[in-house]
Amino acid sequence: MGPTASGKTDLALKLAQRFPFDIISVDSAMIYRGMDIGTAKPDRHILRQAPHRLIDICDPAESYSAARFSEDARREITAIHAAGRIPLLVGGTMLYFRALQHGLAALPEADPEIRLQLQKRLQAEGLPVLYEELQKVDAASAQRIHANDPQRILRALEVFAAAGEPMSRILARSENRTMPWSVFKFALFPDDRKLLHERIEQRFYQMLDAGFVNEVRSLHGRDDLNLDKPSMRTVGYRQIWRHLDGSISYEAMVERGIVATRQLAKRQLTWLRAETGLHSLASINLDLNEVLRTISGFLQDY
Repeated sequence: MGPTASGKTDLALKLAQRFPFDIISVDSAMIYRGMDIGTAKPDRHILRQAPHRLIDICDPAESYSAARFSEDARREITAIHAAGRIPLLVGGTMLYFRALQHGLAALPEADPEIRLQLQKRLQAEGLPVLYEELQKVDAASAQRIHANDPQRILRALEVFAAAGEPMSRILARSENRTMPWSVFKFALFPDDRKLLHERIEQRFYQMLDAGFVNEVRSLHGRDDLNLDKPSMRTVGYRQIWRHLDGSISYEAMVERGIVATRQLAKRQLTWLRAETGLHSLASINLDLNEVLRTISGFLQDY
């Protein structure tokens, strides 16, 4: 595990060369075909050397969920074990890790009619009004959802309307579906936050040099994609899309893309700090030999 630009993929490749590991991607953006540059997806040469499962499994117009990831990952883990090898899960989508480890509550499916009504209210009444309503009907959810997060506010209200009870109550009685395998969790933590921010900025510019804008332009030209699609809300893609729409300048796109990526890293670190049984590694001054010794010790008991 680890925040964006912390070096997860590089470390995973080194580990796959030393141990009988098969890599499973835990990334909510790498699942999409045609989204390669902006997701820092390993290139074809790397994928030939170390194939990554659960990459390029969806079209950007499709929806994908943490629950679906959990099922897909469990299937891949079982197949890897059957081949006599060990799964190495690598990524930064912390909700996917949590869904796989502990399961998810059986929330109601999305209701298009309810969602449409909420979208109309959002446009007519504004987000603060809907957030205030959420505070009244589901205070626990409102407390953990940011007041400027329309996607999660609408989902919580949608669940309440569909189920007739707060989403927080449904989540609280979620069945604990613990994985039936021994798990060793380790994460790359930036030992220098300033250097992580510099890495994020440098990588964003490298993506732009590699053709990131053209990648988004090809997606922007499709009739079945827009900013309401989860794929196009991905950091970087969202900002470039708005630039291509003409709503922000190139310079503003770059600045907002870098800031959004830093905010993503901050959210990922917040999730990681809540993880239990986590072995922390310094991502900037990483001691590979220490990592190899630690993992070797775990594998003896695997």
